[in-house]
Amino acid sequence: MRLPAYHADMTEVFHLLDASQTAARLPYPDLVREISALLADASVQVPERLVQPLAGGGSLFVMPAMDGQVAITKLITFTPANAGTPRPTIQGDVVVFDIASGARRLVLDGPTVTARRTAAVSLLAAQRLAPHPRGPLLIVGAGVQGLAHLEAFAEGLGITEVVIASRSRASAQALAVHARSLGLRAQTTQDPDAALAGCPLVVTCTPASGVVLQALPRRDAFISAVGAFTPAMVELGGVLCRHIAETGTVVLDTANALHEAGDLLQAGLDVRHFATLADVMHGDSARPAGPVLFKSCGWAGWDLAAARTALAR
Repeated sequence: MRLPAYHADMTEVFHLLDASQTAARLPYPDLVREISALLADASVQVPERLVQPLAGGGSLFVMPAMDGQVAITKLITFTPANAGTPRPTIQGDVVVFDIASGARRLVLDGPTVTARRTAAVSLLAAQRLAPHPRGPLLIVGAGVQGLAHLEAFAEGLGITEVVIASRSRASAQALAVHARSLGLRAQTTQDPDAALAGCPLVVTCTPASGVVLQALPRRDAFISAVGAFTPAMVELGGVLCRHIAETGTVVLDTANALHEAGDLLQAGLDVRHFATLADVMHGDSARPAGPVLFKSCGWAGWDLAAARTALAR
């Protein structure tokens, strides 16, 4: 439910948006355009995020970002113990302020922003880097991010076929049913490594508690790995990561991944040598030769792009 609230002078209004209202303000085409615009905006500032460990293995994330007009803070908890339960692993909000007046403009649902901006970043990377952006698409992980990437890639790339792998057969089947409701051909698999041979487009979006993909990909593969965002987390095998680094291209979402890209760090790769998405957007538009690994770790700048998109609507 949208709840209007007024400041003391009764001239400023802000809206508290639930998950569905937040999603409605973040259509993927608009969000991708805003992310691209943000990467070219010199006024954007993104301080280092605070990650505070919590009792029980969870973490509190405090993520500020700002440009010349808007300031945001994302406050979320990440609770791995909630995986496989009715409770979400990510909970929280994105608070959006107008810089000129200091007024609070929006409070967005944090998990919805996280899911949609992450999928939109992967979509932008695939649009620029994927040799075969129409798929078929392999999704490893059938949770919130799997759903978001399915919808984003279906809308933004025009894929027609998807293969879904998950530790939970029920989750994989449910996502396949949703894919069919979007008009896609969908099947599930218990062997994502075997599915690599037929899928030039891949997304891994698991809880990243262990390697889920380790076979060598096709030479024309594009892999977006989004599940691991700390040095201790991992989804991709070390041999796979080193193979792409040697024969293809590795791209980071931002330079922050230097310290957070568990897949690459555990593979023993020197992450400092890899380009970022901003480098790609500002550089040569030619698609690279060989397989591509896009490593996404998250950044408050993506949340700022979501806030800008929501305000524009």
